[in-house]
Amino acid sequence: MAFELMAPLMFAMLAALLLLGYPVAFALAANGMLFAFVGFELGMLQPELLQALPQRLFGIMSNQLLIAIPFFTFMGLVLERTGMAEDLLDTVGQIFGPVRGGVAYAVILVGALLAATTGVIAASVIAMGLISLPVMLRYGYSPRIASGVICASGTLAQIIPPSIVLIVLADVLGASVGDMYAGAMVPGLVLVGLLMAFILVVSIARPQAVPALPPEARTLHGAALWRRAMAAMVPPLVLIFLVLGTIFLGIATPSEGGAMGAVGALGLALAKRRLSWPLLRQALDQTAKLTTFVMFILVGSTVFALVFRAVDGDLWVERLFALVPGGAVGFLIVVNLLVFVLGFFIDFFEIAFILLPLLAPVAAKLGIDPVWFAVMIGMNMQTSFLTPPFGFALFYLRSVAPASIRTADIYRGIVPFVGVQLVALALLIAFPGLTDVLDPDRARKVDTEKVEIRIEPPEGQKGDEDRAAEEIERQLRGGK
Repeated sequence: MAFELMAPLMFAMLAALLLLGYPVAFALAANGMLFAFVGFELGMLQPELLQALPQRLFGIMSNQLLIAIPFFTFMGLVLERTGMAEDLLDTVGQIFGPVRGGVAYAVILVGALLAATTGVIAASVIAMGLISLPVMLRYGYSPRIASGVICASGTLAQIIPPSIVLIVLADVLGASVGDMYAGAMVPGLVLVGLLMAFILVVSIARPQAVPALPPEARTLHGAALWRRAMAAMVPPLVLIFLVLGTIFLGIATPSEGGAMGAVGALGLALAKRRLSWPLLRQALDQTAKLTTFVMFILVGSTVFALVFRAVDGDLWVERLFALVPGGAVGFLIVVNLLVFVLGFFIDFFEIAFILLPLLAPVAAKLGIDPVWFAVMIGMNMQTSFLTPPFGFALFYLRSVAPASIRTADIYRGIVPFVGVQLVALALLIAFPGLTDVLDPDRARKVDTEKVEIRIEPPEGQKGDEDRAAEEIERQLRGGK
């Protein structure tokens, strides 16, 4: 076996294991260890290579950035069980009820608020499916529009901070989580605006598909409605500022912000008299499962990456992308197409841990901003929750949708909303400055640890090495 074939064979073996249905973490680790031992037996690698594994694994366990994942997960699960989604949907639905498409607008806005607080896609889609979908169907909404807007709004938690995927991308790419959050906020709000603009277009072109609520469905009016709105919206907005505001202002680290969010969620649950031992036990159980899932994938990807780089896999990837015409533009086109297609079949965690470590060095050599690159990838991966056959948001909605909603309605209803997300992605690519709106000085920040100072000799004062190089060149040219 030629050494040059090790990297492509390793990648092909990983793809085969994933297609066969093996768990991602074990597929990554087993593939790495298999090719490591093959390399040892063939004399291509040295056994000392694996001595770096313990240090890397301890580095993962001691990474304080990853502490934010269980904090934000716990916060989201507690808030989801306090009934915040129900209160928000009912209140915002009453406010927008007289408007055509009002319930759809309410679903989008509540989806954005839930994304900025709970950050749990499954909880958002299921809650809005249970509460809003029956209302929308009862008052004449198109089943496809109703299904699509619920699924699309639920996936906003993928890109709007405090998104867990942004934490993962920051860790993989070596970027700051605070910069990642600041960079993703405006593109996330642009996506929210595009979703609402789409509903506006539908309300004009097909008003019968998104009717206004009849007067008998609007039970709150005047001062009572606004009191209800304040009671429902102020607590999550305060929590958003407590978590994201402190991170953006540099007052708290992401881990500290997550800890404050977890405490705030417990306080909110206590204030609503919904804090109980079963709620805490369920939230802690789900948090432990998700955190363990992420850590296992991290360990597996570390084993894979160590061996893959040892067989010059990073150079192989660079050579592959060097064949792509168009430089940075061609690279971005291929990467987005690759991530979009992979989103049909594998989870966003798998894309982040398998593909991103291979693409990051190439992006760095092309001079691509890591924060903008990560936000672009995150927005692209958001479509993985919507695209069949394995769009998880579609499955979440199917599990709570009434029997009158066919699976085909859900699949067809999501198509225009995937198009809206692709438009948002195109805008982000066309206007990379969207990631710098909240932190315009980020591009001018200098990492002093990476500064390299070169002192060129003045013209006419060349050193010995320069004169020696010129002499060798002169001799090679025949002494001319």
